[in-house]
Amino acid sequence: MTGVSLVTRVVQARCSLYAITALAVSMIGVVSADVAAQATSPDVVTQSAYVMTKGTDTLSIERVTRGRASVSAELTLKGQATIILTAETPTPTRVSGMTFSVFGPGATVDAAPLQKGSMRFTADSTYLEVVVGGNTQRIARATPHDPLPIMNNDFALIDLFVQRARASKQPKFTAPMFAMTGAVSLDATVEFSGTDSATFAISGQTNRLALDADGHIRGVSIPTQGIIITRVDGAAAAKISLGKTDYGAPAGAPYTAEEVTVKTPMGHVLTGTLTIPKGASGKVGAVVTITGSGQEDRDEYISLVPNYRIFRQVADTLGRRGVAVLRMDDRGINGSGGDVAKATSADFADDIRAGVAYLRTRSEIDGSRIALVGHSEGGMIGPMVASSDPKVKAVVLMAGPAYTGRKILDFQLKNLVENNKDIPADKKDSILTAAKVPYGKDANAWTQYFLTYDPIATLKKVKQPVLIMQGGTDQQITPEQAPIIESTLKGAGNTDVTLKLFSERNHLFLKDPIGFPGDYVKLKNGKIDAEVMGVLADWVVARLGAK
Repeated sequence: MTGVSLVTRVVQARCSLYAITALAVSMIGVVSADVAAQATSPDVVTQSAYVMTKGTDTLSIERVTRGRASVSAELTLKGQATIILTAETPTPTRVSGMTFSVFGPGATVDAAPLQKGSMRFTADSTYLEVVVGGNTQRIARATPHDPLPIMNNDFALIDLFVQRARASKQPKFTAPMFAMTGAVSLDATVEFSGTDSATFAISGQTNRLALDADGHIRGVSIPTQGIIITRVDGAAAAKISLGKTDYGAPAGAPYTAEEVTVKTPMGHVLTGTLTIPKGASGKVGAVVTITGSGQEDRDEYISLVPNYRIFRQVADTLGRRGVAVLRMDDRGINGSGGDVAKATSADFADDIRAGVAYLRTRSEIDGSRIALVGHSEGGMIGPMVASSDPKVKAVVLMAGPAYTGRKILDFQLKNLVENNKDIPADKKDSILTAAKVPYGKDANAWTQYFLTYDPIATLKKVKQPVLIMQGGTDQQITPEQAPIIESTLKGAGNTDVTLKLFSERNHLFLKDPIGFPGDYVKLKNGKIDAEVMGVLADWVVARLGAK
């Protein structure tokens, strides 16, 4: 559930959105049942990087995150722009919509994009919207045969075209792609040579492709330009410096930011950042952040909303108030290891316990003053950890659930379809009938656990101070769940419970009078405002005894 995502573990760029699949549905126009079904369980996300070289010179690196319902890429061109895109993939061979942002050379993670936009694809049309300097340009093009998008130097999108070619079972496959540069359709061709190699040709340029056992691009050569592209997978990709996210402290910050690795009792390590206030006279209190559902990076970064990095904001806000913050990458993200495919929320709780234990080994940290701040699914995991560790000082639940996963998913799926204006009314019933949350052996481990997990039973065991933060227009974890959490805690004898409802804030705690997840892509700014951050900081500082 993360930051946005209980429903589907999309990323890092998958966003952490419960029902992030709503974004895909909102872009489709006429949706099919298999698209709606994407909202029923989280992905196992894979990360890789395409490194483009010419001789000994590295020209670009494209970091790619693949989920079951999305592909996200961050393309950094040496000395030039950085382009971030997220393509919603209702099937492995189709893109229903895409968002993108363009940043200037050397832009920080907090910088505003120079250009941003979105694309929506139907069977016979492409709709493109581009925003530059506050001016919006909209383009509609007739594009038959349901094209895939293409962007210069981007191989994540070419890989999708290769998957479409493989699915056709034709040795030579030709179909249109929609080029963002020029907003035109161009015919592209893939010709296979056995199962491990192929050529990709478009606009007179031919690329030679090496394919892995699953048919994905593992290497490329462009003979006419002397260029080689090599794919690097997993944690090795995080070690490449070009285009690597900077999780450090902003210039002039009154705290330091240290890259750390947290060893877990399960044998894997988690990568993260520990921010520590400067000039403290003694040991300081600390917070461990807990991401929502979906494999998230330590910031709970969502590329669909400009500058949305909720836990970077939490770390910055608390760091300026004298509180240390440990934020960690989820399993399988950046350099973090651990089993993802078989992991449940209980396993992720163990990862957070490892983070708490790590803080207690640090000489700068007061191990008796450690709080937890969890968003979405993180608001479910926080009580798991606190109820088992009485030394945890306090807990903040940001859009934490009170209902079982089954009830949440049923609502999200129904809401996703019924309130989507792009889905014809006569198709909604059939979509809802066809899209079912899988049970038993048909569900993955996370879904099986989440469907039946009852947060109430755990909440009754939490005796530490609790701050409940809830957005008034949240359509992923609905607002009436917050008072249920409050009454449960108080009814079980907890004497320090605070509930704060923020009007017109969605699941991401961003100002949004409607809060429909399918419209997150329309949000202009992912910065959480001072009212929300101020409430969190004041409460945490009061409980941890910081300045």
